Amino acid sequence: MKKVGRRPKTPLFEVRHSRVHGYGVFALRRIRKGTNIIEYVGERVSHELADARYEDKDPLDGHTFLFTVDAKTVIDAGVDGNEARFVNHGCDPNCQTVQIGKRIFIEAIRTVRPGEELAYDYRIQRDADDPANVDAVFRCLCGAKNCRGSMLVARPKKRAPQSPKKRTAHRAKTRAKAQAKRAKPRQRSR
Repeated sequence: MKKVGRRPKTPLFEVRHSRVHGYGVFALRRIRKGTNIIEYVGERVSHELADARYEDKDPLDGHTFLFTVDAKTVIDAGVDGNEARFVNHGCDPNCQTVQIGKRIFIEAIRTVRPGEELAYDYRIQRDADDPANVDAVFRCLCGAKNCRGSMLVARPKKRAPQSPKKRTAHRAKTRAKAQAKRAKPRQRSR
């Protein structure tokens, strides 16, 4: 009697041309929320070596396969990397990166439909010595309704200082409430 085996499952994803940028990673079947899709791999190098490798790179080219693991280690997926390096940035992502020990995984944060492009928020850190055009260099092309226009971490919002009149009015209102509370007669229980 011939043994009937299980039919092989369709792979989770494939790499193909993306409308967002270059190549992208697309779901071939439904991927459930919480699924670890792929590990981000490549050569593990120091920050100094990663900087040296790409110091001659055009400063207007924001394309990178570098992923910071910690203060000592960077994964350079341009060397011995896999398909994870093609997952594009998105401001309204369907994935996130998860660090387990010193390993980085891409995980679905919601159910991904077949044909949908995988994306996670790169959250590239800003540095004090960034050029003035850094947002243009790392511009985002995701097309999401809430797109912030950059793959960089959003700039902190500066609180507008209150005018002296508003501060004085606020203090007066607070004092009046406190006085009214103190002046209210208390009911006694019998």
